[in-house]
Amino acid sequence: MSILTEDQRLIQDTARQFAFDRLRPNAAKWDRGHIFPRETIREAAALGFAGIYVQEDVGGSALGRLDAALVFEQLARGCVATSAFISIHNMASWMVDRFGNEEQRQRWLPKLTAMDLMASYCLTEPGSGSDAAALRTTARKDGNSHYVLNGTKAFISGAPENDIYVCMVRTGEAGAKGISTFVVEKGTPGLSFGKLEDKMGWNAQPTAQVIFEDCRVPAENRLNDEGYGFKIAMMGLDGGRLNIAASSLGGAQDAFERALAYAQERKAFGKAIADFQATQFKLADMATDLEAARVFLYEAAARLDAGDPEATKFCAMAKRFVTDAGFRVANEALQIHGGYGYLADYEVERIVRDVRVNQILEGTNEIMRVIIARELMRG
Repeated sequence: MSILTEDQRLIQDTARQFAFDRLRPNAAKWDRGHIFPRETIREAAALGFAGIYVQEDVGGSALGRLDAALVFEQLARGCVATSAFISIHNMASWMVDRFGNEEQRQRWLPKLTAMDLMASYCLTEPGSGSDAAALRTTARKDGNSHYVLNGTKAFISGAPENDIYVCMVRTGEAGAKGISTFVVEKGTPGLSFGKLEDKMGWNAQPTAQVIFEDCRVPAENRLNDEGYGFKIAMMGLDGGRLNIAASSLGGAQDAFERALAYAQERKAFGKAIADFQATQFKLADMATDLEAARVFLYEAAARLDAGDPEATKFCAMAKRFVTDAGFRVANEALQIHGGYGYLADYEVERIVRDVRVNQILEGTNEIMRVIIARELMRG
């Protein structure tokens, strides 16, 4: 796109090269074997992709949200699940950078930006997904030096493999104002994990419950003030939604390119199926949807970078539109492959499975509509 600067094109090219060299050749193997490619993911840190919008003094790249969208879009062309995992690590690291004090920043971020430590984000609970402000995990103050956490977080990407868990917990009254944020380190007494979830997709990254049972966390691990946690969570989700949308877009682009190549090779009734107008129209619509999604995503990311007061609305719009379009394009790519699309060897079915969850996480697309409507009513 013409709006990209020379530096942004370089970022885009670097991410694409890494995706095609290190992710795409291995994605099917990781998916089938439920393999978490920790060492391959660590290689992304050397390219600056472990702290994309973290400040430079702690090893971050100090880039913007549009830059991040470019990175995650390209990484997803290699492996959607891995791109999404790296995006979640970036969101958790940004929370420490943006809301942590100087001691906290220097303690954790140099290792996070080098991926010597990997981070998870813990908001969702078994009984509070879309209604995040209803979370019930508690943090009770124990003297001046510790909090005691009790409760369970659900669907946590990176658990139990990750080292750092940025958690939203209740320290006060019911509702959003009673929520605070803590960094909980793996190995903390009272922290444990549920069984690995058996998922439809995202098999290249582990997912499990994070369980707190009288888990004593130092008070110095609290980010910002008590009661500020819900604001941290919501500010993080604006960018997180763009990252997940970018991962859908990249995965759908990969599926489209596979379908385009297949349609030109596959013969039926004596000619390539790409010569049939029905296939041509399908491919034309897919290409148009991808470009429309890309423009929308980049526009929303640019607004978030600029501090636009309408950024939250545009991030929700982009997340809804791009993830829906991404799944639709990937599903059409499978259809073009016919029966072969249903086979793992052609890998399109993996992409369909991996992009499907993006319509659910970081706020379901139904919740995106609620946010959009609320912002419209504010006028």
